[in-house]
Amino acid sequence: MKVMIAGAGIGGLTTALMLHERGIDCQLYEAAPTIRELGVGINILPHAIRELAELGLLPTLDRIAIRTSGLFYMNRQGQEIWREPRGVEAGHDVPQFSIHRGRLHSMLHEAVLDRLGGGAILPGRRATGFSQDGGGVTLCLEDGGTAQGDVLIGADGVHSRIRAQMHPDEAGLRWNGVMMWRGAVEWPAFADGRTMVVAGGFVYKLVLYPIAPGSRPGTVLMNWVVCYRAASEGARPPAREDWNRRGTLDELMPHVRAFDTDVIDLEALVAATPEFFEYPMCDRDPLPFWSRGRVTLLGDAAHPMYPVGSNGASQAILDARALADLLARGGDVPGALAAYDAARRPLVARVVALNRKGGPEGVIDEVERRAPDGFDDLDAVITPEERQAIVRGYAATAGFSQDQTRLRRA
Repeated sequence: MKVMIAGAGIGGLTTALMLHERGIDCQLYEAAPTIRELGVGINILPHAIRELAELGLLPTLDRIAIRTSGLFYMNRQGQEIWREPRGVEAGHDVPQFSIHRGRLHSMLHEAVLDRLGGGAILPGRRATGFSQDGGGVTLCLEDGGTAQGDVLIGADGVHSRIRAQMHPDEAGLRWNGVMMWRGAVEWPAFADGRTMVVAGGFVYKLVLYPIAPGSRPGTVLMNWVVCYRAASEGARPPAREDWNRRGTLDELMPHVRAFDTDVIDLEALVAATPEFFEYPMCDRDPLPFWSRGRVTLLGDAAHPMYPVGSNGASQAILDARALADLLARGGDVPGALAAYDAARRPLVARVVALNRKGGPEGVIDEVERRAPDGFDDLDAVITPEERQAIVRGYAATAGFSQDQTRLRRA
């Protein structure tokens, strides 16, 4: 069997490593001419880290990332709404990692080159479409070339050409009206140096967490995200060329001043960041199918989701494991892809739907609706049972709850 993977992002690279472990030949076709460490911080949850650990990548992750120990939810006034341990501290057998997206990408890229060989990734080869018949599938490339194989995996991101061919009448990207400004800068650690904070509510939101050790004792590379709901749900998203626009302090600082938290000097943190970028928070509606014949979708090409709940990259890694396992069984390729579709698509569609409602961060959205100016008694605003239902319910749906870990161990 020969598998072609369109896209050498986190999902595509993890899939290649999974297939290689199972003795399946694969080739990656990447649109970018060179691999660069792009992006800022992301979190990889224990259910996905477990898969990377089985690939032998845990020691490298410990060198380049932070083992997340806890999470605090607060309102804009800095009042605590929820706290919970994370990763090993929460009873999981593997950590949660906070990491620079570019460093995670580089780690996976180097692992593929080391294990599969220097020719496993062909850069500058953008996928534009495909054709297939009973005997195989042909991948069409932007440079006019083609490639043949038994399977094509579209892992080519939120603007996937493979997805567009499979679903030509699909509605476009869906914007929830939120703009995000994201940056990272070396900064003194707060708490234990391994803690996440999510503060705010429906209109304004702040996310803070360290993603790597700093160059000096007591410092970390601090990732920050400031969100502002600038338009109504379903408004037309900004043009694609504005998706990675460099942010300006004049534009951002009024939103930064909406927060009053003593966790960190937020204005100083943002002002000290050499450059930061602005993005709209977009996803796509869940698809009626991912797989047709010998072609399937994976990661953001299959299920782009709002970046709440730390699940985008994690779900791509889980896709990779499920697909590799089914292909490794041999036999009927279309049947294996159909089984992957049936196993993963409905589950991830539920995660996408929950993220649209705020995911676990819905707990601070709800507190803001009920008590926009803060509170004297949190339990009088929202009961502990209500808070737990929002946060724990999301973890169970996404597959990383503590109860699921206990069942796995049993």
